[in-house]
Amino acid sequence: MADTKYMLSADVVLYAIRCTVGFFIGYALYLTFPQYELYWTILSIILVLAPEVKDSPKLTVERVKSNLIGSSVGLLCFLLPVPELLMMVLGIGLAILICRFFNLMNVARTAVVALIIVVLHEQETKSYWSAVERFVSVTLGCLIGLGVSVSTAFLAGQLKKN
Repeated sequence: MADTKYMLSADVVLYAIRCTVGFFIGYALYLTFPQYELYWTILSIILVLAPEVKDSPKLTVERVKSNLIGSSVGLLCFLLPVPELLMMVLGIGLAILICRFFNLMNVARTAVVALIIVVLHEQETKSYWSAVERFVSVTLGCLIGLGVSVSTAFLAGQLKKN
């Protein structure tokens, strides 16, 4: 009898396919538009994809919501005339409170990561455009990740049959 510990499950195969497809889409955008910080898009795509097929639709949508909360709070905090450290601490607290309010605590960590992506900046170029660009990049990654998840959902049924 084969040891199932060393077999690839449908969840693992589908997650690898989703991550690969999402990465290729994000990387193509990154290469096509090098003037933008689209590496954040690639990270956001991977962050929203769920490894378990049974939880995938719900968890992916929750991660998208969480990413949008975190990046929106990050954009709002970036506008505050306070030092970066205080900006991030306030943003983390606010993002967690908003996730709690919307019953998204299981994905609050994703919100905090998105917030940090938007708020972090180089000290020399502290421009608002950079924060907006990162917000757009995270949002684009969320939408692509959701699209990849939805468009590969049919594979889950096929893989589960086999």
